Amino acid sequence: MYTLIVLLSTLISSNFLLLNKTFELMKVEVEVISNENIKPSSPTPGHLRHYQFSFLDQMAPQVYNPLLLFYEYNANIHPNITEISNHLKNSLSEALSLFYPLAGRIKDNRFIHCNDEGIPYVEARVLNCTLSDVLSNPNPGELNKFMPFELDDITNPLPFGVQLNIFRCGGFAIGQCISHKIADGLSYFTFSKIWAAIARGEQANIDPPQFLSATLFPPKELNTGFDGGVGITKDRVTKRFVFNASKIETLQAKYEKDMKSLQLKHPTRVETLSAFIWSRYVAATKDCTVNKLYMVIHAVNLRPRFSPPLPQHSFGNLFRFSMTSPLRISYGGQEECDGVVIGEVREAISKIDNEYVKQLQRQGEKHLGLMKKAADNFKRGDMVAVLSFSSYCRFPLYENDFGWGKPAWVGSPALTYKNLVLFMDTKEGDGIEAYVSLEERVMAKFECDSELLSYVSPAGRVLLSCGN
Repeated sequence: MYTLIVLLSTLISSNFLLLNKTFELMKVEVEVISNENIKPSSPTPGHLRHYQFSFLDQMAPQVYNPLLLFYEYNANIHPNITEISNHLKNSLSEALSLFYPLAGRIKDNRFIHCNDEGIPYVEARVLNCTLSDVLSNPNPGELNKFMPFELDDITNPLPFGVQLNIFRCGGFAIGQCISHKIADGLSYFTFSKIWAAIARGEQANIDPPQFLSATLFPPKELNTGFDGGVGITKDRVTKRFVFNASKIETLQAKYEKDMKSLQLKHPTRVETLSAFIWSRYVAATKDCTVNKLYMVIHAVNLRPRFSPPLPQHSFGNLFRFSMTSPLRISYGGQEECDGVVIGEVREAISKIDNEYVKQLQRQGEKHLGLMKKAADNFKRGDMVAVLSFSSYCRFPLYENDFGWGKPAWVGSPALTYKNLVLFMDTKEGDGIEAYVSLEERVMAKFECDSELLSYVSPAGRVLLSCGN
């Protein structure tokens, strides 16, 4: 018996030390070894030197949309890292000729001076961990070190930047940041996809960007005090939760029963996880949100809402938000089932249609006033408890092949805003990785929620305080 106890004790200690070692390895150390400016391969014509912001661009916050692409080393197809870097820089220079505003400079929240000044290209060496260490235990907070900018730096935002991170094992990660002042998520992925196609020598197969935004939504004088940076705070933490396909299907089946009674169609994966995560957020905050209104916000792509639809490669901030107030915890103590909540969110999104777009074009000042009111309420925190959702699912994240194969993993560093959830497909495409950013005190309860953890895959619990 004593021998068994000693054996178990040794095994537990070994696992504990191994776990600690993993955590230690994820304290990433990165050393910058070079920093240069990449300019467009051909000069921007004079008539394109003034890139006008649209009304929606003006309202966008001065933060960066980040993306991280990780590539494993393959001795059979990979040249040395110097050749890889040179190839990336040359193809990036060509891509910037198509996306010429990215190589310019933002002026007064009104326009970009497209002066071909170029974008920062940083090379960095990862000192203390291998690519496999990161992929087995990705910590969003540590992944920020792979990015060329501070993601919430609003002092002098550059339109775009790239950082090539070189691992000792030969693998590498490409960190990209694009200013939200210029582009939404789909615009960003359009750029990255075209950059990769140029690197592969497939320029003939690409659809160049269409810069229609300012024509569709002409700029305005923003003199209402609107603050697009509401929700940016240092008191936040981002955790990554992985949901396998089988767990999502279980939740879908659970919610479908509620939805059938309302004659609603089968819930999508994103609808399902949005409702589930929102319900666990309510559970984590209901003790400190008495008499507050819960609000759910979803980012909605406007391109297909036009009649006729805009091309997917239309560039700019072509999205808006649907807002829903499903009172799961009502004043009378009643609860709404999550299937009903999905129906309410779906209805709110359906109202962002061609008529909505027309009104947005005609009555931009009214829309700005509503956004300012919502931002003020969020800032005060005394009326509304908000959780926002954005989805990159079904976007071609894993199609970014620069000539040496598709990414081993595509991920995100820590999110800039609190009370924000970002969905990304797993590499297999059937599961979803959810990046959840909450205030630290709320995350402490959220990540330990037993209902949440019963659906999170073991691989997605490594860095959760209560996940092991």
